[in-house]
Amino acid sequence: MINTARLRSDLSLLGRETGMMLATVESLSDVEMTAASLCEGWTRADVIAHLASNGRALVKLVDWATTGEEQQLYDSREARDEEIAELAALPRKDLVGLFRDNATYFAEQAQRLSGELSVDEVHLHGKQIPATSIVALRIAEVVIHHHDLDTTWTLEEADLDAQLYGIEAAVRTMRAKNAPGMTLVTEEGDEWVVGDGALKVASDREGLLAWLARGNGEHVEADGPLPELPSW
Repeated sequence: MINTARLRSDLSLLGRETGMMLATVESLSDVEMTAASLCEGWTRADVIAHLASNGRALVKLVDWATTGEEQQLYDSREARDEEIAELAALPRKDLVGLFRDNATYFAEQAQRLSGELSVDEVHLHGKQIPATSIVALRIAEVVIHHHDLDTTWTLEEADLDAQLYGIEAAVRTMRAKNAPGMTLVTEEGDEWVVGDGALKVASDREGLLAWLARGNGEHVEADGPLPELPSW
């Protein structure tokens, strides 16, 4: 069972980060929606469509955690990509509305995590996710992809705990994809070991997340050359 106070805190944090992203999304014109994002090959509309789809898909992880019945978010990677393409092609008003509605739906369904959980962890793309961290995973998705919209909003504006959840999601990806050995340290006192932990990489949470998520090593320091990270 997820601690009720933690769930309330995580949902409040999710509301904060979603609200900021929604404000950014609503400010984009039709033309700005078609501009490239920081996700290779995706426009801003594609990123927003992904988050809209993800808001409903992650409810399947809530179902898994509460019923014990394994769930797949999508039938296949191709099916996921097709859905994102279809949603990205929607009129701007419809896409923004879908993003808002599915974000609300996820937050409502996540309330079920306050009950007795049937499993300790769920799986996503080869990564093991603690059932108690499903809301944190959605927070990470929102924060990282808000950054991907490449607007005046920056990761610095994300709550420190939201940055932490983003790094935790990134570390799970690094471990699942056998990234080079690293010990990751933040100025805030966090530490993660990936692989053999050979290379020490240090920054604040914002700088470390920018590097892990999108390869921007401008604000990180390391004991040696920064490695090439696996793509997400």
